[in-house]
Amino acid sequence: MPSEVSPPPASTPSPAIDLAAVKTRQQIAWSTGNYEVVGTTLQIVGENLCEALDLRSGARVLDVAAGNGNASLAAARRWCDVTSTDYVPSLLESGKARALAEGHAIHFQEADAENLPFADASFDVVMSTFGVMFTPDQAKAASELARVCKPGGKIGLANWTPESFIGQVFKTIGKYIPPAPGVKSPALWGTSAQLGELFGATALKIHTTDRAFVFRYRSPAHWIDVFRTWYGPMNKAFAALDAEKQAAFNQDLMTLIASRNRSGDDTLVLPSEYLEVVIERK
Repeated sequence: MPSEVSPPPASTPSPAIDLAAVKTRQQIAWSTGNYEVVGTTLQIVGENLCEALDLRSGARVLDVAAGNGNASLAAARRWCDVTSTDYVPSLLESGKARALAEGHAIHFQEADAENLPFADASFDVVMSTFGVMFTPDQAKAASELARVCKPGGKIGLANWTPESFIGQVFKTIGKYIPPAPGVKSPALWGTSAQLGELFGATALKIHTTDRAFVFRYRSPAHWIDVFRTWYGPMNKAFAALDAEKQAAFNQDLMTLIASRNRSGDDTLVLPSEYLEVVIERK
C-alpha cells in the first residue's frame, strides 16, 4: 500500500519592498547636512568623465542626480547645452549659484532619476557621478537613463565600487543602521556584471575604466568631522545612534581609514576606487 506523502509546507512570501518609502528616506538623508561641502571636492571626477565621453560643443547633455552640479559645470565648460537635475531642491540652488558665478547658462530642474520628465531620445549624452547609483529601483533608473538618451548617444557614469573606501564606509554604516530588506547595494553599479544586467539590452558597448578619487583632508578625524556634519547619510547614521554606538561607529571608521591612508604623516591622503563607465547606446 503506497504511503501518503504530506505536501511540503507553503513557503512564506517575501514582503514587498516599499521602494517609495525607501526613496523618501533617502531624499531626507541627502537633504540633511550640506552635501555641497563634500560634493564640491569631487569636481575632478566630473571633468574626467566629460573627457571620457569626448563631449562636443552644442551636445544636449543631461546630468541625473547631479547634486550641486559638478559634472553639469564640467559639461558647460565644454560649451554643451546642459540640463542639471536632482530631487533635492537645495542642491539645485547651489548648482545654480555656481553656474551663475562662472557665467554658464545651465537649465536646472527638479527630477526623480526613476521617472525623468523628458521625452524619449531627448539627449545626446546622459551622465551621473555618484548619483543615480543610490536609487532604490536600479532597473527603473537604468531604464530611464537609456530611454532619454538618443540612439547612438552615450551614457556616462562614475560609480563607487564595492571594495572602494566609500563602498566600505556604506558597509560600515549598514553594520549600525541596516539597509531596507531587499534593496540592492548601490555599489553594485560599480561592477561590470551589474552594468551588463542593467544596460545589456540597450547598450551597443559598455566601456569601463578603473579610477580612484583621492580624499585629501587635514587628518582622519577631520574627514570624519566633515562627513558627520555635512554628508547626509553619515549625519543621519550618527544621529540615530546612542553615545556608545556613536563611539564604536567612529572607531570602526578610524580603523578603516588607517588601513587605507597613504599619507605617511598626520594628514589624510586616501584613494577610493570608482568605475568610470561610458555606454554607447544602441
